Amino acid sequence: MSSLAPPPSASAPRSPRTRGVSAMHFKSATTGVATKTMRNELNRLVQTVQDPASKRGFDTEMQSFFYLFTRYLAEKAKSQDLEWDRIKSPAADQIVPYDQLPQVTKSDSLNKLAVLKVNGGLGTSMGMTGAKSALEVKDDMTFLDLTVRQIEHLNTTQKVDVPLILMTSFNTHEDTLRIIKKYANQQLRITTFNQSRYPRILKETLLPAPKTAEDDKKHWYPPGHGDLYNALLHSGVLDQLIADGKEYLFVSNSDNLGAVVDQQILQHMIDTQAEFLMEVTDKTKADVKGGTLIDYDGQVRLLEIAQVPSEHVEDFKSVRKFKIFNTNNLWINLKALKRIMDNEGMDLEIIINPKQTDDGQAVIQLETAAGAAIKHFKNAHGVNVPRSRFLPVKSCSDLLLIKSDIYSLEHGELVINPSRMFENTPVIKLGDHFKKIQQFQKRFKKIPQIIELDHLTVTGDVYFGRNVTLRGTVIIVANEGQRIDIPDGCILENRLLSGNLTMTDL
Repeated sequence: MSSLAPPPSASAPRSPRTRGVSAMHFKSATTGVATKTMRNELNRLVQTVQDPASKRGFDTEMQSFFYLFTRYLAEKAKSQDLEWDRIKSPAADQIVPYDQLPQVTKSDSLNKLAVLKVNGGLGTSMGMTGAKSALEVKDDMTFLDLTVRQIEHLNTTQKVDVPLILMTSFNTHEDTLRIIKKYANQQLRITTFNQSRYPRILKETLLPAPKTAEDDKKHWYPPGHGDLYNALLHSGVLDQLIADGKEYLFVSNSDNLGAVVDQQILQHMIDTQAEFLMEVTDKTKADVKGGTLIDYDGQVRLLEIAQVPSEHVEDFKSVRKFKIFNTNNLWINLKALKRIMDNEGMDLEIIINPKQTDDGQAVIQLETAAGAAIKHFKNAHGVNVPRSRFLPVKSCSDLLLIKSDIYSLEHGELVINPSRMFENTPVIKLGDHFKKIQQFQKRFKKIPQIIELDHLTVTGDVYFGRNVTLRGTVIIVANEGQRIDIPDGCILENRLLSGNLTMTDL
């Protein structure tokens, strides 16, 4: 059993690089104390595990967490922020337009590909209790059903063997294992592995919240999708993929319905010998918080809003300087990943996520983003893809769009209805009454026809009947204490409906 060793940078009260400022000495000294105390607490947590194999796995996990924690303390002591003036928009060669990618005729490269879905999220923001990927999104099919259908279709039509890997969290693992049983007879190999489980940190004391390894779920957290690389390595999945002859991994969030395997991007990766590709797409007003690619001292890096100093947040959101954002569709060379993990490892920018527990305690979660790994790979760059490759379902407004007649399904892939006159999809804003999935289902007897809709805003207590058609711009506002029922078969075109049920032409 290895005890957690202190990294030199964080534990030494005074390093040679420390500036001769008393405040700096104080910070370094307190950092040393916090490091030592955390190390002792984590060692105590490891001792609470009885089974030797589980203990080894838990110990590895706590070592990774400890390394992240010491980096957090060291950065806090040095106040290492990005220097805003050194941030530039990416150079032309750092982002390649999708329409310049090669046309592909052969499909043999697909045999070197595996697909990974980040499947650790709970749909709590939409009022769900289980794995978000189990939500039915279209034609009675869930996110997972659609992914399985897509890859199975690819495997059978192209006569290839692309496996599906699901990275779950402790929140979704059991759920996912239960769901994938129904795919047992499919033309598809499915592997699941669990991402890390880290202890929440009490903000006051900088100590771990859990007292034992078995302590309640609420004391732990999955540390963001940047944990992907550690989890792939420690689970043995990375080595297994390489042993199976897989060279490339396509990673995306399980709730992004636009993230389908694209042979042109794969071929571009092979042709350019890029070890890492990030799919980015043009920013709109809806995407101002999305992470963006930047040029920092000539190196391509990911910048997340959480890393931006408060006085520069508006600059970050502006489309002028940062025209694209990260879709979190990533293409990774597996041998390069193995080389990096075996040698220098990953130092991904730490995202500090402050939370409050149900009993009002302030805690900190230290997280990382998968896209931040771009700086570790050779010849890594962005590919500016069409918006259709980014169709996430983060809210019931997104869900309405996906469920509607704007899209149809072909082999698990969403396809825009050819009857839609415009390239862009309608803007849909449903109010708080539609926030939770149960409410959403109750308020729509049937999803309205919106093929000719430009904009829909609904606020207040509103219910939709069957076979409702919405066209142009429709705004429905039920005032406090009032309820609006849209009758069956109703057609609303360029209408404003307000609380006293008067209809106004827009």
